[in-house]
Amino acid sequence: MSHVEASLPDHARAIIAEEEALLARVQSTLEAARRKSARGQDAQGLVAQLQVLRDDAATAAVADLPHIFAQMNQMRSLLDRQEGVKLPDPQAPYFAHLRLNGESGPRDYLLGRTTFADVGAGVRVIDWRFAPVARVFYCYEEGDDYEEYFGERLAEGSVETRRLVIIERGVLTRIISGALVLERLADGTWRSVNRDFATLQSGGAGTAARPEFLGTGKGARRIEDAFGVTAMLDAEQYEALSTGPDRPLLVLGSAGSGKTTVALHRLAKLAFDEPQKFPQARMKLIVPEEGLARLSRRLLAPLGLGNVAVQTRDAWLLAAARSAFNVPGIKLWNDTPPLVSRLKRHPTLRRALAARVGVPKTDAGTTLERLRTRMADAYMDRRFLDSVVTAAKGEIPRTAIDETLEHTRLQLATPLSKALKHITDAERLITVDGRSIEDDTPDAMAGTVDLDDLPVLMFLKAQHTSLGLERLAHVVLDEAEDFSLFELFAVRQLLGKSKSCTLAGDEMQQTDAGFAGWPAVLNELNILDAATCRLQVSYRCPRPVVELARQVLGAQAPEAAATGRAGAPVGFHHFPDEAQAQLFIGEALRDLVAREPHASVGVIASSPESAKTIYRVVSDQPWARLVSDGEFTFEPGVDVTDVGSVKGLEFDYVILPDVTARAYPVDDESRRRLHVAVTRTSHQLWVVSSGVRSHLLTPDGAATPR
Repeated sequence: MSHVEASLPDHARAIIAEEEALLARVQSTLEAARRKSARGQDAQGLVAQLQVLRDDAATAAVADLPHIFAQMNQMRSLLDRQEGVKLPDPQAPYFAHLRLNGESGPRDYLLGRTTFADVGAGVRVIDWRFAPVARVFYCYEEGDDYEEYFGERLAEGSVETRRLVIIERGVLTRIISGALVLERLADGTWRSVNRDFATLQSGGAGTAARPEFLGTGKGARRIEDAFGVTAMLDAEQYEALSTGPDRPLLVLGSAGSGKTTVALHRLAKLAFDEPQKFPQARMKLIVPEEGLARLSRRLLAPLGLGNVAVQTRDAWLLAAARSAFNVPGIKLWNDTPPLVSRLKRHPTLRRALAARVGVPKTDAGTTLERLRTRMADAYMDRRFLDSVVTAAKGEIPRTAIDETLEHTRLQLATPLSKALKHITDAERLITVDGRSIEDDTPDAMAGTVDLDDLPVLMFLKAQHTSLGLERLAHVVLDEAEDFSLFELFAVRQLLGKSKSCTLAGDEMQQTDAGFAGWPAVLNELNILDAATCRLQVSYRCPRPVVELARQVLGAQAPEAAATGRAGAPVGFHHFPDEAQAQLFIGEALRDLVAREPHASVGVIASSPESAKTIYRVVSDQPWARLVSDGEFTFEPGVDVTDVGSVKGLEFDYVILPDVTARAYPVDDESRRRLHVAVTRTSHQLWVVSSGVRSHLLTPDGAATPR
């Protein structure tokens, strides 16, 4: 039994009473349907029900038709299979309430996961993922007039009621109706919750880095001359730029401390001070992800560095390998199993392969095919792989051995197109759907190499002869902790005898297991005298975000980095079901974009698949973008993406929509991934979870979500 606080206004009391009565009616109807199903239904009874539904369809409102048709389909299936009707779970039958006033008067629709309708009882539960009426909930606010096509028929009317409702174990516990948030306490009483619970705080628009302002330090935003590119740096950042132009610089610091800023300003200072020695055409910036590459290009332009090449690690590796082996095309396999990739990128493979190669024979072949064979010999040697995994001390699971053996076996196979080379008519090798006979078969892998193999192959060639890569005057590696030792070896070939380079990184943001440590990084580059700068101040993230980020890292957290400003509190929101969480996020985004249309918002999911699921809730909105492969526009609006795509980026607002125990278990890799996601915001962060929340959020009870 519930009790309503006397302090609640009349309209809030009425909402509570209405929603509790509606839930009771739905549960009663479901129980009756369950009992009826348990008694069994003969074919005659099913035919009778089907006839009733047909009669209902003849006179029903347009908006009711999809649900009636769904019930008719269930009846037809029962006639075929004589199975029971799948009913919504009475403990949580729905999670949103929509009342539409259309041509046939007001009708209530309840958004859930299973379609169920009892028109006589006024109960219409619709599947929020597929039902056409659900679009009204996504696209309209309470009080709006709607106009939507349901099938081929146009439906018009108004939205009278639009509420999120949380039902746990059969009990209504929360109602969110616009700015009104009502919450049931443990003793059954209801209270009104502060509106901040359901809204992101205003004032964040424009706080994240923009092309015209890198968001750092104490300097002025406007510069009057070329040398003034350093005017925006604080004293610590400026001191790093005093490093001699020929000396390597290692810039370390936590998220938002200005590592990228220092690296880009150093490029600008080199180009300004010594343009002959450091022409833009012979300087290069290499970053792990396409999103960071796009942002870096935009940030370089105001510094007068529009001609500096910016490449992703993958694009640079492919170009370098083509040049080193003098081949225009390399057949790459782009779907390497994660464990195989982890093994190939791990420092222990670099050390083991160097020992295996030993002193190379001077007459050894250095063609791509011969080196590929030598590399594959190592990958097919179980004892060798076992030594690599053992040396990794738990960072590579033993299952990676069998996966690597099988993956390599398929890549070593002879392609069908070569096996059937006696067939001279090319059209006979094309299937009926116009594709190659190898497509979508294991044979598609035959003759391929992985992207992770390219630096290994260049390493093997360099044991015999020069790679012949064009030397650069200066190289910048941003997010350097994500470069494997093999990749760093290839960068070393770009530098030659010169060691003029800048490395910017943070070991706590590594997304690949097996970071070898900064001494190993410098050793791989053959650097002995690097200047090291540790930036202590985090400018991007407000204090509550910095504190949460340290908590997430746990024992991995470095010494505390100072943050000079207070900021909006982190919002924690937990829901029993992921659909409730997603609808809640959709509500908050619509509200925020209406209030702050110029804000940049990142909805950062744990995986690309999760991002696609969440995007469906806002896909009809013009300000929503699903971003994959780093294709960020850096324009105002909402980017729905995944944590693997956002390193080095920042947004005014960030929402993490799926911080669950499954997405972020308690292990070091998950800690680092969640830390990266948490530290992308410059104004406010929301952490949303459903089901079982990640235990990384609640060590020692420090950050307890709602």
